[in-house]
Amino acid sequence: MIAPHGGKLVHRTADSPQAVAELRQESKNFRALTLSGRELNDLALIANGACSPLSGFMTREDYDPVVTSMRLGNGLPWTIPVVLAVEREIAPTPGSRAALYDSEGELRGVIDVEDVFEYDRRREASNVYRTEEEKHPGVAALYERKDVLVGGPVWVLPREQSPDSLTPVQTRAEFERRGWKTIVGFQTRNPVHRAHEYIQKCALEIVDGLLLHPLVGETKGDDIPAEVRMRCYRALLENYYPPDRVLLSTMPAAMRYAGPREAIFHAMIRKNYGCTHFIVGRDHAGVGSYYGTYDAQKLFDEFDPAELGITPLKFENSFYCKRCQQMGSKKTCRHDASDHVSLSGTKVREMLRAGELPPPEFSRPEVAQILIEASREAATA
Repeated sequence: MIAPHGGKLVHRTADSPQAVAELRQESKNFRALTLSGRELNDLALIANGACSPLSGFMTREDYDPVVTSMRLGNGLPWTIPVVLAVEREIAPTPGSRAALYDSEGELRGVIDVEDVFEYDRRREASNVYRTEEEKHPGVAALYERKDVLVGGPVWVLPREQSPDSLTPVQTRAEFERRGWKTIVGFQTRNPVHRAHEYIQKCALEIVDGLLLHPLVGETKGDDIPAEVRMRCYRALLENYYPPDRVLLSTMPAAMRYAGPREAIFHAMIRKNYGCTHFIVGRDHAGVGSYYGTYDAQKLFDEFDPAELGITPLKFENSFYCKRCQQMGSKKTCRHDASDHVSLSGTKVREMLRAGELPPPEFSRPEVAQILIEASREAATA
């Protein structure tokens, strides 16, 4: 089994009843901090080891080099800041402990405060997102973040786990049970259409198994809800994939829309889940026109493959060609774009709202039908 990023799978969940009881009791005397939805998503990833080697929210020692040079303080590749922000007037002091709550007032965990520091939002935006424009959803979220950052290790209270959301320990155990030695991870925040299916199956020709790993944390308001997407994934897998070669599990991460940097981040997380390979397609984690079509693939080339420790599988934009009568890309198809079945996201949404099935060369009818029904339900809600 592939080693986790940094060599050891971190575990920051208080598992024993005694540890949970002690945290609940002790937290009554701590400074109370309320986490945003994105911070709660990050807390879950730290707790289950998906963000290994992080044991908590970043201190300045890690934050600064991540922002400027895409590495942790110890030199390990890491591309996205994982931070906890608070208002300056309620910031705890280094050396203290603080209780972490959600917006409903439920205790989620405790942080051992090692650092409290100022940060430059525009510097982070420019480096991480390659833009300072507030219309970029990731930059907008960054600008709304609170005044100072609090860093230090956390202990997280256990929560009821969805059967759809396996931890890195559980996916690794399942891969081992199935006898998979090579596993490719696929990141998605959208329903899988035929082009996605094509590149997944191309990857399955060279590895033992596929981890279909949709992101179900905080996303843009116009993204398709996670429960609808899960119905789509199940319909697709039940009808078109070999059941013994695919594992469907969710990842409780927030979407940053940070393009190339987020592609590396997604790969590191999937490495912790046990993947040996990771699919990187066109405009991975992109939004609007902020990133070049294959910028994410190019960023992988800036790192030594050995230090990343996971193999990127880079795919061109895929499509159905009416002349070839099959799926392909410009690497395998000689025909003009006029022969390709290609629909914009806007056009697909218009068809679904009108109750029209997109052509089968673009989307499997079972998936499209689920999206049509969900669109109708949303319209009448």
